Amino acid sequence: MSDERLIYLPLGGAGEIGMNCYVYGYGKPGEERLLVVDMGVAFPDMDTTPGVDIILPDITWLKENKNRIEGLVITHAHEDHVGAVGHTFEHLGLPIYARAFTSNIARHKLAEYGIEGQAVKTCSPWPEQVQIGPFKLGFLPISHSIPESSGLVIDTPAGRVIHTGDFKLDTQPLVGEAWDPELWGEVSKGGVKALICDSTNVFSPNPGRSEVTVGPAVEKLVAEAPNLVVATTFASNVARVRTLAEAGERAGRSIVLLGRAMRRMVEAAVETGVLDRFPTVVPVEDATSIPRENLMLLVTGSQGERRAASAQLSRGKFNGIELKEGDTFLFSSKTIPGNEKDVIRIMNALSEKGVDVVTDSMGDYHVSGHANRPDLETMQDVVQPQIVVPMHGEHRHLREHVKLSEQRNRQAVLAVNGMMIDLTGNAPKVAEYIETGRTYLDGSVQIGAMDGIVRDRIRMALNGHVVVTLIMDEDDEPLGEPWVDLMGLAETGSSHVPLTDVLEADLSQFIGRAGEKTLTDDDKLEEGLRRVVRQSCQNEIGKKPEVTVVVSRLS
Repeated sequence: MSDERLIYLPLGGAGEIGMNCYVYGYGKPGEERLLVVDMGVAFPDMDTTPGVDIILPDITWLKENKNRIEGLVITHAHEDHVGAVGHTFEHLGLPIYARAFTSNIARHKLAEYGIEGQAVKTCSPWPEQVQIGPFKLGFLPISHSIPESSGLVIDTPAGRVIHTGDFKLDTQPLVGEAWDPELWGEVSKGGVKALICDSTNVFSPNPGRSEVTVGPAVEKLVAEAPNLVVATTFASNVARVRTLAEAGERAGRSIVLLGRAMRRMVEAAVETGVLDRFPTVVPVEDATSIPRENLMLLVTGSQGERRAASAQLSRGKFNGIELKEGDTFLFSSKTIPGNEKDVIRIMNALSEKGVDVVTDSMGDYHVSGHANRPDLETMQDVVQPQIVVPMHGEHRHLREHVKLSEQRNRQAVLAVNGMMIDLTGNAPKVAEYIETGRTYLDGSVQIGAMDGIVRDRIRMALNGHVVVTLIMDEDDEPLGEPWVDLMGLAETGSSHVPLTDVLEADLSQFIGRAGEKTLTDDDKLEEGLRRVVRQSCQNEIGKKPEVTVVVSRLS
């Protein structure tokens, strides 16, 4: 009996939506050769990660086992799957395997860090397979809301694994490959050890709709709009972007792409042959010379991103274009949970300008890129896996997907980030637990989620900040009175006098009463001053702020 094993380890994306990073391994325990699937990002919010630019998976375990990793495979070009390749390349330096469209995007990600594109190896779809260490890998076409999304066929000495990636069962996706149940059934015919499967829409009870159903409603809306039309969607949904552009073209409108991501995705789709046609695009500089009723803007920012084109237009002029009363703004997208406040803020700002905001509340202008519950059942029926391992979902999604699988008499295991699963035997089992977490890109620096930097930022945002400065002379006596600077605090409190005056008076009293032991010990002195400020602020304004004490001693 072989002592080698097949393992699955999620480092991101299992127990959350976003930041996808999964690891497969085969070999002796602790010596497995490893294959990483996807290296994505998640996006910050002002409540929990203020000031952070993007969130990356914690790759500490991968760095510690770098010499065992054979390569990194990217299933498709969404940011939550490919967004971190540039940020992590210097630490891992892995060869990257992807299909043509995804390779194009990955090379641009690497170029932002000055890394040559040769690290990315472009692969053809199934039936071509590539040997990567003990893994024989094939890219199995599947429909999604971005071109050339692929499931992965991972053949190992312990059996065949199918990793679905993100998918929907769309037989008419307009751009990219359609769902082909015969192909997936043929690939599964020899037996599938485990199906690692997208769980995003497990709670959606009806079969997913095709991308082709969106076009007629969009075309009618654009044709009937009296003035300027603006539409936003996910820039990576090239099929939707083309549908919107063609609707504008048929209505006799000139098309303008606003936002770097929108232009980049269309360019990549044309360069790689994914798009064989796209309506003629007018440079943004020429937009102001075109009558408003003959113009359509396709813009980024469907999720309320502050710096994207949608937000900029809602606030005022952007690239010389200003929205006016009677214009139409279409959100051809679904708001991702957590982004509602930002999207609604933009909608209200547009409404205040007199712009007619159209959303997908009736289901006419958007379809999901993920498989709904009946589609997940269909996938299991086609693949007939021995084991189902849900991925790409919050904990509730994974748990429901396990229940769904067990109701269909299949073995299933709930594996969240850090849980290493042994898939070798007839029943999956937990092999070990790996410490996982998040890394924040904060400006140009990567910091750990537990480093305390963002926690301190949140505390200052919630409580305000006071800086206390005190100078001590050569005899350890105060040189003048302590003084304070306030940030983010009310200027006056219950005493109806300036808060700075109250604090400085209380600090002077403390210094006057302090004994030699306190005045000669910086730690005791700083702690005493900090305590006085927090207590005085509590009495005056009902808040205990963050306090920084600066004691300077003249030597």
